[in-house]
Amino acid sequence: MVESQEIELHGHIIDSGIMTQLFDRVMDMGGNFEILVFDIGKKKTDPSYARLRIVAPDREKLRAILSELHRIGARPLDVGDTELIPAAWDKIVPKGFYTTTNHPTQVKYCGEWIPVEGTKMDFLIIVDPSTKTARSTALAKIKKGDLVVVGEDGVSVSYPERPREQSNFEFMRGTVSSERPSETLIAKIAEEILEVHRNGGKIAIVGGPAIVHTGAARALAEMIHAGYIDVLFAGNALAAHDIEYNLYGTSLGMEISTGKPVLGGHRHHLYAISEIMRAGSIKNAVASGVINGGIMYECVTHNVPFILAGSIRDDGPLPDVITDAMVAQDAMKQQLGGCSMVLMVATLLHSVAVGNYLPSSVKTICVDINPASLTKLMDRGTMQAIGVVSDAGTFLPLLAKQLEVQRGKTQKIS
Repeated sequence: MVESQEIELHGHIIDSGIMTQLFDRVMDMGGNFEILVFDIGKKKTDPSYARLRIVAPDREKLRAILSELHRIGARPLDVGDTELIPAAWDKIVPKGFYTTTNHPTQVKYCGEWIPVEGTKMDFLIIVDPSTKTARSTALAKIKKGDLVVVGEDGVSVSYPERPREQSNFEFMRGTVSSERPSETLIAKIAEEILEVHRNGGKIAIVGGPAIVHTGAARALAEMIHAGYIDVLFAGNALAAHDIEYNLYGTSLGMEISTGKPVLGGHRHHLYAISEIMRAGSIKNAVASGVINGGIMYECVTHNVPFILAGSIRDDGPLPDVITDAMVAQDAMKQQLGGCSMVLMVATLLHSVAVGNYLPSSVKTICVDINPASLTKLMDRGTMQAIGVVSDAGTFLPLLAKQLEVQRGKTQKIS
């Protein structure tokens, strides 16, 4: 038996491509649609409105289609309050609980739409009746009695729209491509970093050890020294090899200046870790003069917080590395608060981890030599990310140079 339901969409649904996505998803899933109302904004700042009837061959197929459309901002007409069911025990939640996207979300409670605080990907939503507030919460943080949102009824998602103002991100808009003009693209990224910096925005970098291996550590250290980076996310490897480079001029036993292996160099990263263990911490090693340059040195001397999250393959690890994954998650979430821009360079796993905690409104740039790594990040939900196919050793020095050139131009104009 054919089933149907009316839905509506508000906002800049045409130039943001939302209507096209809706049509594609309905047809790809074997459904059909009928446009009942379509009011198009006359100016670029005017929102549009659409009301459609979605048709499917059966109720199960209709529910599946509506669930997909919900994720891009569509919602049924005459929405009732969301269903709330208390958690039976700590971490034990009702079946069918709602899982969040990283887009701004609202829930309907007592006839009012209330925003969900701290929306992140794959979290649950908890409503507090005493304050009429809602917040996103990780499954592991659910407490007995928490009122958990169940199902999609009474939940509204605001899908990201194309910005009304001109932005450098418009130039970079689109899918991953290795054919974009690299120097022009890097110049645009530098412009965006300077704009965020001038406006007091917080900029984070997620970095992998390839930054050191490819000789880009000095460029990143310069960016931290100049005040462009407000927080660093990495693992044991980036810090260990950065310190190895500072102490011995090598990374993974290879001399960075020549690219040649050094006799006994395979032990250098362990020697470096041992020196930091002897000092007690990276900060202590800087204070005592053991470390006198590099990425970690600049972080310490310029009070830039760093979160080093450990993994099972780590050597050592350094005493600053957080080896408890859940503690590392909490530390990352805390430092990501208020971030306006995140730059991810040559580290897929850390990029995916950080991406899971980013609202879709955060400007995100992911740089990797492998296009598949960029695609994987976006496929895992960080759809706002802009992919740049480039070697870290090429990208970061060019970016640091562009930042200095453009800052010099701005200072001359002012």
